Amino acid sequence: MVAGEASGDLLAGLLLQGMQQRWPQLASSGIGGPAMQARGFDAWWPSDKLAVRGYAEVLPHLRELLAIRQTLGDRLLGSGPGSRPDLFIGVDAPDFNFALETRLRRGGVPTVHFVSPSFWAWRAKKLIKLKQAADHVLCVFPFEPALLAEQGIAATYVGHPLASVIPREPDRAAARQRLGLADGDEVLAILPGSRKAEIKFLADRFFAAAALVQLTRPAIKLVVPAAPALMDALQAAAQRNGLAGRVQIVHGQSHTVLAACDVVLVASGTATLEAALFKRPMVIAYNMHIFSWWMMRGKRLQPWVGLPNILCRDFVVPEFLQDRASPQALARAVQDWLQNPGKIKALQQRFGLLHDELQRDTAQLATDAIEKVLAR
Repeated sequence: MVAGEASGDLLAGLLLQGMQQRWPQLASSGIGGPAMQARGFDAWWPSDKLAVRGYAEVLPHLRELLAIRQTLGDRLLGSGPGSRPDLFIGVDAPDFNFALETRLRRGGVPTVHFVSPSFWAWRAKKLIKLKQAADHVLCVFPFEPALLAEQGIAATYVGHPLASVIPREPDRAAARQRLGLADGDEVLAILPGSRKAEIKFLADRFFAAAALVQLTRPAIKLVVPAAPALMDALQAAAQRNGLAGRVQIVHGQSHTVLAACDVVLVASGTATLEAALFKRPMVIAYNMHIFSWWMMRGKRLQPWVGLPNILCRDFVVPEFLQDRASPQALARAVQDWLQNPGKIKALQQRFGLLHDELQRDTAQLATDAIEKVLAR
């Protein structure tokens, strides 16, 4: 298996759990993170090696990434006894995984890709590579298999694993107790991303926005879940924006923070879907290197970027991209949620329906599909 960054590691860990229930003697290895390693995964490289997004951002890491992919492919196609795996599963990370999957598939190793690229949003050309790369695709959104079938790509909707992990009715009181927050506290969760580049381009904007919110709501609590590797960068950003001692930065615990908060200020990505499954109002933002932005915006096929908006086919939560993601605009959008409880209640009902749409027996559906691939 190969999973890139924190979100891929989380999904792969959940998939591994289902596979181990079906095949107790399963041995797994490749590139992964702590969620996978907790399931006995042998990580030859850590998943955060692949935590790079954008065009300009990847250039300093390109040589190392290509070397890792070449070395991994050589190892998996080795001629020693038991060296070739019975199956390769690429989890998201299409820019890394597709070329590796294509090579392995041509070498006789069956390949499954978990999480279809968002070809319906702005990656239509990825379908050509996906068709070459994967024997089967495990889709997390219900509309994807029919669209992939039109392109001759075999796929199965398996639901989104997070919809089964995150409770339909989150326990806010218990989450607040774990974080040392009072029931009556007003809480803003700040999630500026899990990649170093995201912290570079978003953390200052998010903390500056939070400082503006705190000017008008002095009692509001600011909580930031952070990967250990990003703690220093986040603490430095908080200090630069006058929030030293006024923001609670916690190790991990993103789900606890989402369960505890009233509103989320969040970078576009998987975390937006997690916030929706926790039924939390949010403000979505993204900012990247200007060259990457120029390259990406021309490929955009839909008016939405955030997953909750894409899945609801509407701007149910505000999005601010690139220069529009100013601290002032973000702060106003956060304030708007806090001042409109009726609007929040309507959003929570819509997110409840979305939760129901995404909740399936992912382990059963995924392992059924994988077993068919192995049987071929």
